[in-house]
Amino acid sequence: MLKLMSFVCRQAWGIRIVAAVLALQIVMLPLSASASASSASEVVPVGLPDSMVRMLESQRISVQNVSLWVSDAQGNPRIAHNVDVPRNPASLIKLHTAWTALETLGPGYRWETGVYTFAPIVGDVLQGDLYIRGGGDPWLVSEEVWKLTGALRRQGIREIQGDLVFDLSLFDLEPEDPGAFDGQRFRAYNQPPHALLMNFNALRFEFRPDADGRSVRVTTDPPNSVVQVDNQLRLQPRSCSGFQRGVNFQVVDEERVRLDGSFPSTCREYGLLRTAVSPEAFAYGLFREMWQQWGGSLNGQWRLGALPPEVLASLRQDRRSDSETSDAQEAYEPLVLHRSPTLAELLGGVNKRSNNVMTRQMKLAIGLEKYGPPATVEKGNQTLREFFAERLPGHGEIMLDNAAGLSRTNRITARQLAGVLSSAQSSLYAPEFLSSLALSGVDGTLRERFVEHPAAGRMRLKTGYLRDVSGVAGYVNAASGSAYTVVLMINHPGIDHSRGVDIQDAILEAIYEERF
Repeated sequence: MLKLMSFVCRQAWGIRIVAAVLALQIVMLPLSASASASSASEVVPVGLPDSMVRMLESQRISVQNVSLWVSDAQGNPRIAHNVDVPRNPASLIKLHTAWTALETLGPGYRWETGVYTFAPIVGDVLQGDLYIRGGGDPWLVSEEVWKLTGALRRQGIREIQGDLVFDLSLFDLEPEDPGAFDGQRFRAYNQPPHALLMNFNALRFEFRPDADGRSVRVTTDPPNSVVQVDNQLRLQPRSCSGFQRGVNFQVVDEERVRLDGSFPSTCREYGLLRTAVSPEAFAYGLFREMWQQWGGSLNGQWRLGALPPEVLASLRQDRRSDSETSDAQEAYEPLVLHRSPTLAELLGGVNKRSNNVMTRQMKLAIGLEKYGPPATVEKGNQTLREFFAERLPGHGEIMLDNAAGLSRTNRITARQLAGVLSSAQSSLYAPEFLSSLALSGVDGTLRERFVEHPAAGRMRLKTGYLRDVSGVAGYVNAASGSAYTVVLMINHPGIDHSRGVDIQDAILEAIYEERF
């Protein structure tokens, strides 16, 4: 108890949450007596326990804006409060996307990026263009691009005299304003899907006081010579605090960023992760940087284009058939075929770290697998809705327009989401699904929660937050050894991230200690 109070007191609004946790310590004797009188096969679900009601009221959260589902290992609901009210799940919807991906694509699924040329290679010189066919890889990060360029260099090519030609035809996407959801168009989490998305199209701008003590040194990770940085920052003697540490970030045009404002001299380093240029310009700059690291040179620029029709036809035929490769197909073999890590390896990015960009890329692969190329947003959304209806008949429909949760119109009930969790847990791929969830006090979005608490490592959960939305869902192994499936969704005006986390933790602790 003292450890718990110490933990919650460290929160920003400590006094109020201590009151909330103390309220949850009240033992509900009539409820306990009733539960003990019932056999396991006669478990009757109850509404929100009085202790939780008092805690929520103390935080000025209406119980009408809260849904809570708790069921035991046999699937018997133990708490069922507003479980059929459709709510905005925020990132909790990623649970359904991840489950659907595992079941439709399989844990061994890999994305492929092909590198082609149709120009002569004389000695170590490619006398023409190099084509890169985007495959929608959600994990084409700088390390993977380094591997791709290294594999190309091992083909004996050193100099590329032509252009980089990007074939993006696998995706057919409408233009999307990255800032449409929340006005933050250059935040990395808002990057739209793309057939050739290298490093999520994101640069980390790193700031450090220069050795002269008078200026601010700015570098980017990964290095990208396409992005020109106009550094107007001033060094100022003050504490290392404040919004963006005083850095004002502006994208001036397609390839130029301006940084101004004052940066604290007491900051050893600080970083901003931003999207600054188009995915095509970014891919060109990153490819060129990695190619040069392998001793290669690139003379041309980038442009969009498609592989010849006969090559695309052979790729479509290859998708439809597992039969032996024909002579025609062999003629169109890529110089390099880069394959991503498996879906099972990447799924932690979706659930543990709640990566929006990866999730949206995976959704397109789901639709592509069912309906064929080109991949579209609607094919992906439709597949997710249909999969839910097929696997959970009788659970009604879900409203889904964004598989990552960046939506004000997504709707799902706590009972429906509990159905997803129960089905995933009984799936052939349950180990892969479970291992993709954040572990309390250990990793992902739960890394700093329940640290040095008996519940550390005993909860596998997905978290979700938006303005006015807070939620958590997954599995809790109670102190007694009993296992519970939990879905908590709060849609309440003004609930912020910090308050949402503390309410979640208080309820999760009550479930861990079986105080219901």
